[in-house]
Amino acid sequence: MEPHRRALADSKFACFWLDQDARPPRLEALRGEQRCELLIVGGGLTGLWAAVQARERRPDLDILLIEATEIGDGASGRNGGFLSDSLSHGASNASYHFPGEEEKLTQLGRQNLRELLASLERYQIDARYEGTGFIEVFTRAEHSEGMADWAEQQRRAGEDVVWFDRDAMRTEINSPTYSGGLWNRGHQVGLVDPAYLCWGLKKTLLSLGVRIFEGTPLLRMDAQGDGMRVTCPDGSIRCQKILLATNAFPNPVGAARRSIIPVWDYALATEPLSKAQRESIGWKRRQGLANKANMFHYYRLSHDNRITWGGGTSVRYFYRGRTDAAVSDLRKRMERLSADFFHTFPQLEGIRFSHRWSGIIASTTRFCLAPGTACGGRVAWSIGYTGQGVSATRFGARIGLELLGYDPSDLLELALVRKKPLPWPPEPLRWIGVTLTRKEMERADRNGGKRGLWLKLLDRLGLGFAC
Repeated sequence: MEPHRRALADSKFACFWLDQDARPPRLEALRGEQRCELLIVGGGLTGLWAAVQARERRPDLDILLIEATEIGDGASGRNGGFLSDSLSHGASNASYHFPGEEEKLTQLGRQNLRELLASLERYQIDARYEGTGFIEVFTRAEHSEGMADWAEQQRRAGEDVVWFDRDAMRTEINSPTYSGGLWNRGHQVGLVDPAYLCWGLKKTLLSLGVRIFEGTPLLRMDAQGDGMRVTCPDGSIRCQKILLATNAFPNPVGAARRSIIPVWDYALATEPLSKAQRESIGWKRRQGLANKANMFHYYRLSHDNRITWGGGTSVRYFYRGRTDAAVSDLRKRMERLSADFFHTFPQLEGIRFSHRWSGIIASTTRFCLAPGTACGGRVAWSIGYTGQGVSATRFGARIGLELLGYDPSDLLELALVRKKPLPWPPEPLRWIGVTLTRKEMERADRNGGKRGLWLKLLDRLGLGFAC
């Protein structure tokens, strides 16, 4: 058996982050009729942060949160735990979609991250935060040209960045594939344990008197009088306002559904590295990593020195937005991930993967938050973080609350809020377009980044994210 297949042989199909002893017991499902002022649908990070901020803004507000499975069970608890200070999926994306607001969005993103970390301290949430920064790893020498001068310009402008040339990068983290790396170590960028973050917020909300029901999916939503009525399997809820924090999962509002597609991401976690294995790769400063590519891998060290590894060419959108279990554990996707891992770290041959998992993220055509309202402003949503939601969800939750009228501010005048993303086309055009884009991005990665006519067209339109 080939090494990359042998490494997967005894792996457990479960998300490493969620498969920890600290996982709290499941709460009861909603039964009978309940009433509240604000109903939050979705127990991921958007819903959790919305409940925290709603309680802070209106201490007497009656808040109820429902989650179809368990808190953090979706993308919020299954991601790499990368804390970013970006709200727009990068500066270039902001420049295209929100011209004139780039500096404002940068400031807001950094403020949001500072406030997020302040909340963890205030509520004594141990999310295993590590302020290690993030390295974009270069694997092609031509991409590294001019980067030393660019990094120096950024430092003069006040940014805390470090450029590693080929030898310095391989000394920092040892991989024969590296030709350089750019370390962003400023603005508190770093890592968290995503499951610990979700569980800590859950505990905090319960202590603040927020009612939470798990195992409670929304079946139907209707306007009723001056409020709303939600039907669940074993009960119902009458409320005044609803924040839909469903992200990639089913949303009862058509405009919200059309703004996102569910994209599958697959991930692996190794067994804990031995001392010798750690020494063979270095990585003493424990930064988060992603390689500079269209179809990039993201990877990091866990608290117990496992390497979690995701992304790459395994990322997929399935026809008609499939989210069923039949595509959750595809062997080819996992084997591709494993092969890429050992290509990056051949000195770790022989290590085993303890966990393999997958899940859906929500991608918009502009690759960042897509908020909106319905039912005369009684319903709002914040969805579509396109893989960068660990910190941006807190900002999205704030926007959702303000759209519902809870202490609205001038943030609602941002183009990020006012400008609606281009809806995804219907099938089969959706699947054809997304699949063609992914294949062209893979081809560009093989050709040194050279983009073909299709990708150039999408660049002009501000589209082209790989899925």
